[in-house]
Amino acid sequence: MARAIWSGSISFGLVSVPVKLFNATSPQDVRFHQFERDTGRRIRYRRVSEEPPGEPEWLRESTVSEPSPAPGEPTFETPARAAGAPAALAEPGSEVAYEDLVKGYEVDRDEVVLLDPDELRALRPEQTQTIEIEEFVDLVDIDPVYFEKSYFVAPKRGVGAEKPYALLVRAMEDAGKVAIGRFVLRTKEYLAAVRPTSGALVLETLFFADEIRSQTEIDNLPVSEPVAERELKMAEQLISLLAETWEPTRHRDTYRERVLELIQARAPTRVAVPEAETETGASRIPDLLEALRRSVEAAKQGEQLPATRPKRRRTRAG
Repeated sequence: MARAIWSGSISFGLVSVPVKLFNATSPQDVRFHQFERDTGRRIRYRRVSEEPPGEPEWLRESTVSEPSPAPGEPTFETPARAAGAPAALAEPGSEVAYEDLVKGYEVDRDEVVLLDPDELRALRPEQTQTIEIEEFVDLVDIDPVYFEKSYFVAPKRGVGAEKPYALLVRAMEDAGKVAIGRFVLRTKEYLAAVRPTSGALVLETLFFADEIRSQTEIDNLPVSEPVAERELKMAEQLISLLAETWEPTRHRDTYRERVLELIQARAPTRVAVPEAETETGASRIPDLLEALRRSVEAAKQGEQLPATRPKRRRTRAG
């Protein structure tokens, strides 16, 4: 049985549908660990500091006057340290404690900005348990390049969520629309498309517009070479001859199958039994018809629905 990765609700006007998210895909890549050939010992990695070409200002002893970095050496912008520079620095190549790690962003080839993990945690989006539907659009208007990852959206058990869930599925199917909204999963806010399919809802996390590359960034695209009418007809005929109904089970990862055969030849396959999923109690949802009626009336009059979006933290630039 699949385990839920997120629990919350879909906000649809004044209707709130309690739901859970489940991974819609389960990658079957064969994963390996690394071992020493002769001994069979497991290989582990350590966090070690490298020999730096130059040191940040705050690492230098305040009582010692150090010369400025030579031309060509990298410079650093660092966050303020609460307790000043440490009394003794670890030697290059020695293991670094987890609490002594900071994040670094390379803004230029010779310039790195260091940020404390606490600074980044303060900028995380506020945790919410709601998928807020902002608008409905046609699925054909969303280029597949925007789709990132798929999740099944299932109604919670025992709280009366099945009826409003089925209503939302049917209404979206009849309208031919998909819902666009936002939600926070773990520590990141996602843009998402919720679409109906075979009596269920599937949520697709979407890339933001600035994450999609333009064709103009790719060499030799787009192509505007003219084609002959006869060649075009022959190509269309070939496409029609090869046209089939999509059946994903016809396509297999033959390399993975060969790797698994090799593994099975060396040792028997062991199958782990997953633990049963547990349900948490929750209050039943409010009257569905009344919530729908009030939502429609408010939408007709152009009123702001009481179900407002949760406040988000804002950061000031500079």
